[in-house]
Amino acid sequence: MAEVLDVAVRLVVIVVAFLVLPLVAGQAEHKIMAHMQARLGPMYAGGFHGWAQLIADGVKFVQKEHVVPAAADRRVFTVAPAVALIPYLVVMVVIPVGPGLVGVDLDVGLFFVLAVLGVGVLGSIMAGWSSGNKYSLLGGMRSAAQLMAYELPLVLAASSVAMAAGTLSLPGIVSAWQWWWLPWQAIGGVVFFVAGLAELRRPPFDMPIADSEIIMGPMTEYTGIRFALFMLAEYVGIIVFSALTAVLFLGGWHGPVLPGPVWTLLKVAALVFVVIWVRVSFPRLREDQLQKLAWVGLVPLALVQLALTGVVRVLTG
Repeated sequence: MAEVLDVAVRLVVIVVAFLVLPLVAGQAEHKIMAHMQARLGPMYAGGFHGWAQLIADGVKFVQKEHVVPAAADRRVFTVAPAVALIPYLVVMVVIPVGPGLVGVDLDVGLFFVLAVLGVGVLGSIMAGWSSGNKYSLLGGMRSAAQLMAYELPLVLAASSVAMAAGTLSLPGIVSAWQWWWLPWQAIGGVVFFVAGLAELRRPPFDMPIADSEIIMGPMTEYTGIRFALFMLAEYVGIIVFSALTAVLFLGGWHGPVLPGPVWTLLKVAALVFVVIWVRVSFPRLREDQLQKLAWVGLVPLALVQLALTGVVRVLTG
């Protein structure tokens, strides 16, 4: 009975985090962008500092009509938002917040995370193909090309820190982490974070959406709650990739004075702020620039980090 209760508590905590943290990130994005870009709209809903903006967005999505295009593949069109969203919930199960505070400690946790994250991107490809819309199809093709380009540097950067720790377990990686890994694994950390932004199709890597060119890309034909699920998947992805960057490259729960879980959440919050800051600061990359950054920039850097990690591991025994 104690084991069943423990599993139930862990699942409830993970589901609550899955539902609450993305909403906090969405609200933060509204406010941060409003201040950085002098946007007035998000600062009005509800009065003081636009506190009800997120609620207003939710009410808007709920009221919208559910429309399925006549030319769409109805089954794939309906399933695509779930395929985009659910993998992030599964990944949250193996991300540690503190010592012993993890849903499931898998020996191959990092391999599991990278495999499941690759599935999440398929939701965008399915949505683009099934919509029966040329703009959506083009957005899905761009998503596929972006996935192929940025999956490699993402995996290489994560492999570097796994090699340094000598384990694929995420809690094991955090336990093995030392402060001097910050400069040692800095290249890999930057590569992982940038590749994560591209996997999420966040600006400046939002060519698959590119509203000025192809409306909303794979999501063009989606309305109401289905569209909201894609938005939720994006914000859950921000939380997941920020948490993975914190766990793999910033020491996770390691830090002075404050409890371990507090340090993890502070690092995740700081990275979420950087994600929003990057969106505000940089223009969208062209397709050729996006591919060049991956193959000419990030992949060589990730290989350099991997070689450096191998050398240091050999020299330190």
